[in-house]
Amino acid sequence: MTSTYGWMAASAAILSATFAATPSHAQISDDMVKIGVLTDQAGLYADAAGPGAVEAVRMAISDFGGKVLGKPIAMVDADHQNKADIGAGIARRWYEQENVDVIVDFANSAVAFAVLELTKQKNKAMLVSSAGSSDLTGKGCSANSVQWTYNTYALANSTVRALAKEGAKSWYFVTVDYAFGHALRNDAAKTVEKVGGSITGEVRHPLNSMDFSSYLLQAQSSKADVIAFANTGGDLANSIRQAQEFGLAQQQKLAAFLMQTSDIHAIGLQAAQGLQLATAFYWDLDDKTRDFAARFMARTKKRPTMVQAGLYSAVMNYLKAVEKSGTDDGPRVIAQMKDMPIDDFFARNAFLREDGQLIHDMYLVQVKSPAESRGAWDYEKLVQVIPGKEAFATPEESACPLLKK
Repeated sequence: MTSTYGWMAASAAILSATFAATPSHAQISDDMVKIGVLTDQAGLYADAAGPGAVEAVRMAISDFGGKVLGKPIAMVDADHQNKADIGAGIARRWYEQENVDVIVDFANSAVAFAVLELTKQKNKAMLVSSAGSSDLTGKGCSANSVQWTYNTYALANSTVRALAKEGAKSWYFVTVDYAFGHALRNDAAKTVEKVGGSITGEVRHPLNSMDFSSYLLQAQSSKADVIAFANTGGDLANSIRQAQEFGLAQQQKLAAFLMQTSDIHAIGLQAAQGLQLATAFYWDLDDKTRDFAARFMARTKKRPTMVQAGLYSAVMNYLKAVEKSGTDDGPRVIAQMKDMPIDDFFARNAFLREDGQLIHDMYLVQVKSPAESRGAWDYEKLVQVIPGKEAFATPEESACPLLKK
């Protein structure tokens, strides 16, 4: 009798799961799955995320077929202007008045943290692609959110270890003064100490700075082996260009913890050549990455950055999870994503951990010289594939309560 009841219970569970996932019995709120793209549309992160991130989501929706479980997939987008209060206000309106189910991208860690709290309150979902603070899946982790593309730990850990192997021992940090920069600097400093290096000093600059001369002169006078830039976007471009103008690269190594294809394009190979950096996506890796990059470029006239490619991957996997779970309920969809196999042109050897961090291969690349480049957007060459379990923090290193169960 026990085996009969067991068989009946198992059969009922399978039938129930199958029945719930059919379009006629799907639990889709407001008969629509609505995605909100919240990003920097015109500021210093606009090239790396911005309009390209919006287009990446539009591509994912189109490639998915425009519908999920028989219901239409809609998209809205907005510019948070790199201000946490503006981002939180947009997110609140989307959740409370416009029936947005999931908010994606972010580009700014302070904005992401503000929206994370609201997402938990409203029991919605968020997919972080271009906000990097490792605290988003550390002490700030949530069952409502994922960090898909990268975090500050993975970038800093990979870059510091690579330069340490080349003999770098002393480090000086030029840090953008907000949540992302602090997290990137702190994660890098921990790795510097692990590999036996030392930190000679740090200077912090405001977001969206134009003149880095005083900061660079302080870094130069430190005599550190490495001047490490814990910033990105327009700030990084200005930092590197001015460092080259001052001749710092002839005296000290320059390290860029978060440099994307768009940043190299803005800086130019003459100034950026030789820099080693970690990235979550290398568009010229293989046929799969080249195919996505070609389709993206046909739409935008640009090669995709890692956060734009990662956002496409995150949205596609989110929609698959909606389809598989039969609902757009935020925590249930995120839970489904953690149970699904994840393997696409972006995510290699990947799995979504309980803290919401996607663990996947990272890549160490070096910026080509002008002579090595075959033309526009051919800026990087692969140095090393870094397995995800080596690039990202271990569960034991994490402050996420979800990993302590």
